[in-house]
Amino acid sequence: MDLHQPDTSELDLTTVLQALGDPVRLKIVRALDAGGEAVCGSMELGISKSTRSHHFKTLREAGVTFTRIEGTHRHVSLRRDDLEARFPGLLDAVLQTAPVLG
Repeated sequence: MDLHQPDTSELDLTTVLQALGDPVRLKIVRALDAGGEAVCGSMELGISKSTRSHHFKTLREAGVTFTRIEGTHRHVSLRRDDLEARFPGLLDAVLQTAPVLG
């Protein structure tokens, strides 16, 4: 299965900011930033499986995360280096200033 994951040069500031603007997606990004790669289903987000899938897809298609498929599992990691290369300081600024929600 081929998942759409934009190249670093294709990352769009508006799309990235929209992806980071949702509290659930920001929670996912914080968790990946703190703990590294994770299996999608292993994160406790308090939302339905379909809503969880939507949030992970939005982050992946915006270029915020990278998804690696291994069997039936999807391993997700933060594309920190790519985001830093394209938009220096953006991710740190968002993570430092956005409120932390439950």
